[in-house]
Amino acid sequence: MLPNTGKLAGCTVFITGASRGIGKAIALKAAKDGANIVIAAKTTQSHPKLSGTIYTAAEEIEAAGGRALPCVVDVRDEQQINDAVEKAVEKFGGIDILVNNASAISLTNTLETPTKRVDLMMSVNTRGTYLTSKACIPFLKKSKIAHILNLSPPLNLNPMWFKQHCAYTIAKYGMSMCVLGMAEEFRGEIAVNALWPRTAIHTAAMDMLGGSGVESQCRKVDIIADAAYSIFKKPKSFTGNFVIDENILKEEGIKNFDIYAVKPGQPLLPDFFLDEHPDVAVIKQMESPGTVPVNFQATAGSWRSTGGLRSVQNVSHSQRTKNTPKGAIPEFKEEKPQPQPQSKPHYGAVEETFRIVKDSLSDDVVKATQAIYQFELSGEDGGTWFLDLKNRGGTVGHGEPSDRADVVMSMSTDDFVKMFSGKLKPTVAFMSGKLKIKGNMALAIKLEKLMNQMNSRL
Repeated sequence: MLPNTGKLAGCTVFITGASRGIGKAIALKAAKDGANIVIAAKTTQSHPKLSGTIYTAAEEIEAAGGRALPCVVDVRDEQQINDAVEKAVEKFGGIDILVNNASAISLTNTLETPTKRVDLMMSVNTRGTYLTSKACIPFLKKSKIAHILNLSPPLNLNPMWFKQHCAYTIAKYGMSMCVLGMAEEFRGEIAVNALWPRTAIHTAAMDMLGGSGVESQCRKVDIIADAAYSIFKKPKSFTGNFVIDENILKEEGIKNFDIYAVKPGQPLLPDFFLDEHPDVAVIKQMESPGTVPVNFQATAGSWRSTGGLRSVQNVSHSQRTKNTPKGAIPEFKEEKPQPQPQSKPHYGAVEETFRIVKDSLSDDVVKATQAIYQFELSGEDGGTWFLDLKNRGGTVGHGEPSDRADVVMSMSTDDFVKMFSGKLKPTVAFMSGKLKIKGNMALAIKLEKLMNQMNSRL
C-alpha cells in the first residue's frame, strides 16, 4: 500500500461523512501523518446495522496519530456546516483540505423514486457539496496546500448511466460539476478534483445494495484512502481532474492490487459511470442516437474534459479519422451496429429453473422473504412469470401473480437462467443494464439469498 510521507503533518482536513466507510479511511490515512481531522457527520449514536459514530471515529483518528474534532453536521443544514467550519478554524487555526464525501443513494427509476428521496439526494450530494465548499473556500485560500476533493465520478454522458437511476445520476454528477466550475473559478488558489473507484468498494452501503456475499467482489476502502493521499500531495496546479483510484496509484508505482481486494483472486464488480474501456474513453454503441461527449480525454491518472458536445450516431473512439489538423474537432464515421451472436437457453430452461425454485420453497423461506416477484422475460421461452414468497408456502407460475408484485424484474431468458444458476451475479446484471428492476430494491436484494441456495442444484 502507499506509504505515508508525513507531508500532511499539522494540516487540517475537513471531511464530510467521516464517521465510517470511505470518509473514515481517508481520515485515518491523513491522521498517520499527524493531520488534524474535522469529522463532519451526523451519526452520534451507533446503529445496529451501521457501526461507527463521530466519537468512535475520533478515538481511532487520535490512536492513529492525528488530532480529531467531531462535529455534528447534516450537510443539508447550512448553519451546521458553518458552525463546524468556525469550530475547526478556532481549534486548528484554518482549513487546508476539504473532502466532500457525504452522499445519498437510491438506485430506483424515475417513477419508483419518491420525491423525498429525490430531495435527499439533491440536498446531500449536490447542494451539500456546494455549501460545504462555499463555507471552507475563504480559509482554503489562505492555505499553502488548498485542496478540495469530491468523491464523485467522471461526467460520462452515456445514457445507460441515466436510464436506471436518473435522480441519483443527476445528484452525483452535480458534485462533479462543482469540480468543473470551482477548479476554474479558483485556479491557482485551490486545487479542486474528483476521485472515483474503478471497482466497487466494500462499505455498509455496498452491503445493502449488493446483499450477502457482495464483499468478495469488492476492494477495501484503503484503495480510496491511498488515492486521496496521493492527490493531497500534489501541487495546486493539479486541478480540474476526474481521478480514477487505480490509475493514480499505478503512477505511484503500485503494481499489486490484490492487496486492496477483500478476497484476492476473485472477479471484481465494476463501479458505476465507467464504460468498459475508460482509459481511451470509448463511446459504447447506444440503443438509439443521442448526444454524447466525444472529446473526453483519459490520462493514466485522471479524466479531463476538453469541452464540447456533438450529436453522433453509434460511433466509437477508434473511428477517429487520421491526420486531423491540430485544434480541429475530430471527425467520426458512422458505424452500423453489428449483430452480436447471443447464446440461447436450451428449450424449457426457464420452466426447469422455476421447477427447481418451486422445489426449494418452504414456509421458512416465505416467512423470511415476504415478497411477490414478477419476471418479464424476453426471448425464447420467455413471457411473464411470477414467484410468490408472501402467501402460504410460496408458489411459482406463468403469467401475472394474483396479488400485485412488490418487485418486477425485466431481462432476457438467457440472463435469467444464468442469474439463478450463479453464473451471473444480480448486482452485476443490474449495474450493466442486463437487469431492470421496478419496485422495492430491498426486497429485490432478498431474492439473491434464495438464488444462492439453489446454485448447487442448477
